[in-house]
Amino acid sequence: MRKMTDSEAGGGFPSEERQPLWPAGIAASRSPDVPEPCLIWCAPPPGGTRNGSCAVLLAGEDPGGVSCGDLARAWCDRLTPLGVQCAVLVHRAPRLEGPDRFAAAWEDGRRGIRLVRSQAAARGFDPERIFTVSASAGSHVATLLATSALAAADGEPADELDRSVPCHVNAAVAFCLAYALSDGFDAPNAREGDGTDIDLDPAFAFDDKTAPMCLLHGGADPHSPLASTRVYRRLREKGVPAELHLFSEAGHGAFGLERAIEFLRQLAFFGPLEPEVPILGRFASDAARAVHETRRIWEGVEMPDPQADQCDPILEWHLPAKRTTDAIQIVWSGGAYSFNDPDGFEVAPVRRYLNDLGMAVATVRYRTPRPAPPLAKHVTAWQDVQRAIRLVRAGAAERGLDPGRIGVLGSSAGAHLALMAATCSRHRAYRPLDKWDETVPCNVQWAVCIYPAYCLTDGTDKTNTVRANAPDARLAPEFSFDPDTPPMLFVHGDADVWAAVNSVVVWEQLRRMGLQGQLHTLARRGHCFYRDASPGTGSYTFLERISEFLRAKGVLKA
Repeated sequence: MRKMTDSEAGGGFPSEERQPLWPAGIAASRSPDVPEPCLIWCAPPPGGTRNGSCAVLLAGEDPGGVSCGDLARAWCDRLTPLGVQCAVLVHRAPRLEGPDRFAAAWEDGRRGIRLVRSQAAARGFDPERIFTVSASAGSHVATLLATSALAAADGEPADELDRSVPCHVNAAVAFCLAYALSDGFDAPNAREGDGTDIDLDPAFAFDDKTAPMCLLHGGADPHSPLASTRVYRRLREKGVPAELHLFSEAGHGAFGLERAIEFLRQLAFFGPLEPEVPILGRFASDAARAVHETRRIWEGVEMPDPQADQCDPILEWHLPAKRTTDAIQIVWSGGAYSFNDPDGFEVAPVRRYLNDLGMAVATVRYRTPRPAPPLAKHVTAWQDVQRAIRLVRAGAAERGLDPGRIGVLGSSAGAHLALMAATCSRHRAYRPLDKWDETVPCNVQWAVCIYPAYCLTDGTDKTNTVRANAPDARLAPEFSFDPDTPPMLFVHGDADVWAAVNSVVVWEQLRRMGLQGQLHTLARRGHCFYRDASPGTGSYTFLERISEFLRAKGVLKA
């Protein structure tokens, strides 16, 4: 465990203005063996750019080989031009043993926030627009500040500041939260936090001053990312806006700062949001498409379980003018299994975006509305999708594409359907009808699920009750999670009535299977979060999460 040294904390910052945390005569008794806890006030934002917010930076221990001072400087360099006043909080290091292991660091943290709030008027920021940016052990302190500001302090107040100024923050960004689960209070997690008997640190009170949080974690971090998923679930239980960003294969470190900036922008820490823009207007052109082919999915065979009132299922190829990969992305929309639209906002922008990146796309119109009972709501759509995957695989080579590099993408009910395709490919949805059904598999190599619905037992055919936090809510029984289940990406609105916990629970199941996935939830965003979105927010940039995931999996060129 490294603490930020005096030289690391101050050297190279655009300001050397230091403010001791404690009055003279108190600091020495509280921290006799470490440099004096202090605030380092960074240079104010350039003239005319101030937005009224203040960031308190807690770099914690050395994450991923980057010195704490370097990390704090990097945050300061990115936030200051955005109009944010930054201050680095140098606190006493946690002891990492015993029930009071974070007591000294938390005590310094509370004092630091009080000092920051008391300086708001003089330094030109709003005392109710204070947020923290933290990493590793610093994220543990920041989570205490975000969730437990009303907890009783140990010891007597040092002065009037302790007695009269509150210590809550208004938002928190926490990278690679460490030492937060009971199997890893003083070391990396012994069982990666997977056991049901493993508890979240009880010091996190989640009181009535709990602040919105943005939690970012690597899937391969030895300090388990399930610490972040459990904090996120508690925030959802309280209805506090939150974001969770889980990065596949990433280890212990501070990454994804732009996701945190989008979170802060969505919460208006950088000023009012810009007007929302429709995604269909932003991606209106098919100029990147060279070839468009259409065929009926069941052409030449007898369609299983025909329904008199359902649409005719169609497969369309969209081949790029300048191909950069031989992989194929299959895309379909949602629509509550009542309708689906291959030219609507859930499909057309994705295929145009990927065509522009040089990737072949196939779109599917599956049968809707729902089949008559006793067939389940998704059965005929699942049949169509299994057949479509086989047709795409069978037709790949003649188009110069790789039949072994196929992924699926769906939104809402379409994401439920993508999960069916991804987790149940060994289960035939219909009896074989021709050589394609007999010889061509329908498994896929990745899946992208955008705000999936119907995933948990408290919402298999309706919106999730109590935000999917019911203790008996389980994964829907139709998902097999068979051995061909691939890695997945999830993007979900945090305020979705088809709860973001749907995506979190599936991500956790993949982790239990040893599969790496990515997950991004977006604060204050509901269902269909990207149909209209404000520039600079995660809802506006979400298509980039898809290309980042595909690059991480080697599907697109880096």
